[in-house]
Amino acid sequence: MKLPRRPFLSLLPLLLLAACGGNTRPDPAPAMVPVAPVASGPAAPIPAAPKVKVGIALGGGAAKGFAHIGVIKMLEANGIAPVVVSGTSAGSVVGALYASGMDAFQMQQRAFVLDEASIRDVRLFSGGLVQGQKLQDYVNDLVGKRPIEKLPRPFAAVATRLEDGERTVFVRGNTGQAVRASSSVPGVFEPVAIGASRYVDGGVVSPVPVDAARQLGADFVIAVDISSKASGRTPANLVGVVNQSISIMGQKLGEQELARADIVIRPRVNDIGAADFQQRNNAILEGEKAALAAMPQIKARLAQLQQTRDQAHAARHAPLPPPPPVEPPCEPGSRLGRLIGRGEKCP
Repeated sequence: MKLPRRPFLSLLPLLLLAACGGNTRPDPAPAMVPVAPVASGPAAPIPAAPKVKVGIALGGGAAKGFAHIGVIKMLEANGIAPVVVSGTSAGSVVGALYASGMDAFQMQQRAFVLDEASIRDVRLFSGGLVQGQKLQDYVNDLVGKRPIEKLPRPFAAVATRLEDGERTVFVRGNTGQAVRASSSVPGVFEPVAIGASRYVDGGVVSPVPVDAARQLGADFVIAVDISSKASGRTPANLVGVVNQSISIMGQKLGEQELARADIVIRPRVNDIGAADFQQRNNAILEGEKAALAAMPQIKARLAQLQQTRDQAHAARHAPLPPPPPVEPPCEPGSRLGRLIGRGEKCP
């Protein structure tokens, strides 16, 4: 029995499509797109930026050094407690006591009862020079005979190596001996032998040890300058002559180092003699006045520095922006799709 021709012809395209479809491979499964896990709950808080580390650099000036106590007293009264201390000459004496854990009031009490004879040991056979051993013992007794590296606050005493004039910063070892070396005014004190070298007053090379405070890690340095300024008057005694001569010689050098401080406090103690220990109360009072006058500037600059640090810290720890959405990949077209002009299937 013959099939009609027209119905057969109408089925031919379907048969051809079926044949082509039979030769195509199955479409591959679409690739899986990894999705980052989403954290549940609030984001972790950003840790606070570290506080600005305040350092204080105490300059030399013999009996004028009592002014340092007044400066520290006013800093503490306004909530500013230096965490590192550097000192030259008289500044090293006050600095060592402060680094040992004493506050300004305790140091003031010690200053009131200080007997000059307890720190002065004149040796006639050495030309009337002060040996300095009493000063060394006095400081060591007050700091509990602890070496520099064992003091609660990092401390540096600056001295001058006599052989070559090298600036030497003592940050470890015998505290009293380092202070003695830093305070050995040439012509007044005998040079101090430490190891194979001898040392004299640090004011010869670093009248106000700003750089030493930086070396201890201070971010913000408050310098206290009590050095003598030429006033047209001749000092009345040998100590005054020597001290003023050293101050004049180191004045230009001191200005260069003071320029690297953030704040410079200058108590008005120029009228106090280098050996005038009877003026200790006035020196402390002048230190208080000078610190109070500088307090608005200190607070403003500290706040500005802390704000800058907080902003930089927040920028470093800010959460990263979410990544852009990932588009799913296009599905490859089938062989039949390509034959009839259909390519990849993209969303």
